[in-house]
Amino acid sequence: MSDKKIDGAKRTWLIASGCAGAVGAGFVAVPFVSSFEPSERARAAGAPVEVDISGIAPGEKLTVAWRGKPVWIVHRTPEQLAELPKIDAELADPESKRTNFSTTPEYARNDWRSIKKDFLVVVGICTHLGCSPGDKFTPGPQPSLPDNWSGGFLCPCHGSTFDMSGRVFKDKPAPDNLEVPPYIYLSDSRILIGEDKKA
Repeated sequence: MSDKKIDGAKRTWLIASGCAGAVGAGFVAVPFVSSFEPSERARAAGAPVEVDISGIAPGEKLTVAWRGKPVWIVHRTPEQLAELPKIDAELADPESKRTNFSTTPEYARNDWRSIKKDFLVVVGICTHLGCSPGDKFTPGPQPSLPDNWSGGFLCPCHGSTFDMSGRVFKDKPAPDNLEVPPYIYLSDSRILIGEDKKA
């Protein structure tokens, strides 16, 4: 009778130690398995970001993060696009030739500064001191903007203004247009920010 009690006690002890060992192995395995995933640091260092642009209505903007920077995707209206060539004379670098801040990709050296006219893709950081400009899409006179304002972006820090293509106006503190990141269209509704060549 006492032998059975000892066997039962041993059995309970063995089961308890086996369970504790399994739980411990699980805790050891989780960090090991998760180490195969790219770290936040690796993603921030430049991993491409895939974005679905199908839900952005005309006149709206979507912001996504790439390399720790805000990237704006703006679905421009036909009216906004029609204004772009009319203001070239007011811009510091209408053809995006300057390289003070970054080099504009060849496919974005046009009035709309993008692959497809409808969608603007730019880094939302002012080229002056790194502030983030605000949306001023509504045309017409308004505070801190000229009376003939046709829509675009205003940096609140020092008053730099950019058109609906991210091109900087003349005589402003910003030395360059907003940066166009590398990107490609994966389909009509999806873009990949961070790469501009198909593998």
